[in-house]
Amino acid sequence: MLTRIVRMTFRPDELGTFEAIFAASKDQIRVFPGCQHVELLHDLDVPNVRVTYSLWDSPDALENYRQSDFFRATWTKTKMLFSEKPVAFSLGKT
Repeated sequence: MLTRIVRMTFRPDELGTFEAIFAASKDQIRVFPGCQHVELLHDLDVPNVRVTYSLWDSPDALENYRQSDFFRATWTKTKMLFSEKPVAFSLGKT
């Protein structure tokens, strides 16, 4: 099992745009082969920061998602809304 965390800082005026993109995409992400869970969180101290938390069967499952046309199209729309470079990392259990 792999946990993927992506911390994204948005321009404040684009939060609604991103949340609409996520709302329209989350069900498709959840049924992508190898995805066990995905959710959107918000930073309690920084109002324009959102974090996706997802669980994947394996690094290969995540990579297959990241190489999909669906991800590329969604990420292209999302990355235009950032005010800072996103921070992403994957975690595994020891």
